[in-house]
Amino acid sequence: MRSLLALSKFFDFIITKVGQMVIWLTLLMAVVSAGNAIYRKIFHSSSNAWLEIQWYLFGAVFLLAAGYTFLKNEHVRVDVLNSRLKERTQVIIDIIGVVFFILPACALIVYLSWPFFIHSYVSGEMSSNTGGLIRWPVKLLIPIGFSLMIMAGISHLIKCIAFLKGMAPNPLRRAKSTDEELLEELKKQNQTADHSAQ
Repeated sequence: MRSLLALSKFFDFIITKVGQMVIWLTLLMAVVSAGNAIYRKIFHSSSNAWLEIQWYLFGAVFLLAAGYTFLKNEHVRVDVLNSRLKERTQVIIDIIGVVFFILPACALIVYLSWPFFIHSYVSGEMSSNTGGLIRWPVKLLIPIGFSLMIMAGISHLIKCIAFLKGMAPNPLRRAKSTDEELLEELKKQNQTADHSAQ
């Protein structure tokens, strides 16, 4: 189990580095998007290449951040029933979800999207828009993004099994943000000050 937990940490490291890169891609996407809008308003013109860069960046942010979002347990969950169950039961449900839904779906998408990318790369596929960009980089994002999601799913699966064996904390518990930790620390200090004053 220790070697699997080491593999999980390795996957987490890669996914985290990609997630940190995506933060900067998001900023770049916002700048390009604003630049396109400003240029279009001022000069009453636009560039297909810049519009496509904007969409490529959007695709990159979405596809590359999915694994990071899953790793941080920030995906939207509908916990109406699940939140009422015991922690062990919740983890078992997550294991079933990862094994029977996330991993097979992501593996199928990687399998089907790889030839899609290869064909685009080999043929030198270009955008049909005048002044558009080559297509293969954005098509490569599909297998890369879903491969990262597979890594996140495997990492989560390992952590869930380790939790059930009593070797790791519950992976479903969301880590507290720095702001939440600071707020708790301030509350403790205020309570200590109140008790001292009495």
